[in-house]
Amino acid sequence: MIKRKLTLALSILTLSSVYAASAADIIGDVAAGKVKSATCVACHGPDGNSFVPTFPKLAGQHPNYIIQQLENFKNGTRTDPVMAPMSMALTEEDRQNLAAYFSSQTIKPSPVVENSAKQGEKLYLGGNTVAGVPACSGCHGPQGKGNPASNYPAIGGQHGAYAKKQLNDYKNKTRTADNASIMTDIATKMTTGEIEAVTNYLQSLQ
Repeated sequence: MIKRKLTLALSILTLSSVYAASAADIIGDVAAGKVKSATCVACHGPDGNSFVPTFPKLAGQHPNYIIQQLENFKNGTRTDPVMAPMSMALTEEDRQNLAAYFSSQTIKPSPVVENSAKQGEKLYLGGNTVAGVPACSGCHGPQGKGNPASNYPAIGGQHGAYAKKQLNDYKNKTRTADNASIMTDIATKMTTGEIEAVTNYLQSLQ
């Protein structure tokens, strides 16, 4: 019994060391990321709070998610005419540093969109059981903070226009990387009005 407990303890310790090492590998340097982010300011703002609603806010986003998206743009599994060439010039260290910087910033509130936001709240928190649309909060959390362990992004406070485009890209199957199969299945079951409503609600989450 004692031997068994000791083996279990050593196993847990070993796993903890592995996860700690993995986390350390992607922490990045916030100061270096801030310097590197000078090339991102035009679209994403100096602190990751973009001024243009069609460009995503990066402030407060999980670092792993930022790194993964930059890798996707670089290897072509996610396409964008602006991000593709920008990401090609980034090294692995650059991606980690940028992720460290933007994730350390605080997302700023967007104007609340009253139109259909109540319908969006109902859909976000409870889904649409008739259509088979699950609650968004199941993966992204009640406040839209996401789930870093599963690499589900933070979406609360994101520009409604940007979030709407992403849902439509999933629906049209033009965004196919990462958890695309899950999101495509959900988005294809949503009406145009539901997509509008839920993204209006997302923008109000802080």
